Amino acid sequence: MATTIGYARVSTSSQHLDMQLDALTASGCTRIHTDTASGALAARPGLDQALAELDEGDTLVVWRLDRLGRSLPHLVATIDNLTRRGVNLKSLHEAIDTTTPTGRLMVHLIASLAAFERELTIERTIAGLEAARARGASLGRPTVWTPQRAEAATALLAAGATITEVAQALNVSRATVYRHATPPKNAPIRSCPHH
Repeated sequence: MATTIGYARVSTSSQHLDMQLDALTASGCTRIHTDTASGALAARPGLDQALAELDEGDTLVVWRLDRLGRSLPHLVATIDNLTRRGVNLKSLHEAIDTTTPTGRLMVHLIASLAAFERELTIERTIAGLEAARARGASLGRPTVWTPQRAEAATALLAAGATITEVAQALNVSRATVYRHATPPKNAPIRSCPHH
């Protein structure tokens, strides 16, 4: 029998979960997991527990989508993981329900926005590096890994860029990025898919 599990989060201990818990209970959740953590923090044991308990055909319910993801790319990755596992997602505030065609369309739109944001971040980073080069800053090979490149690589990886895209943007080898870049916590370093 399918299970409906709720997840609620507040950013600080001074905030209250009551409104979220009431809404999740009213929506039919049999179990609710909670966290008190900033959206930017990777460690969220309540979410980890909720995700671990979900099986194919089950439903995860959140009050709002921003309770689920640390960032747009993280949200999309979480939704993609649920979809691949055959787990449904409902967001009460946005009225998204992936058991319906409209809900699935909304998820696809969110994924498209995440890809758009990633492309913009890459474009801005490349433009910034080119401007720095124009001012005489030496950013490309064979100069050693610099704090500026480390910062740019971290930003690109956080936005969901692949190792190949980061290497091209920074004019370094993929091996250099693997060796020096710091990916966001819990975010795998992805290689570029073959086209």
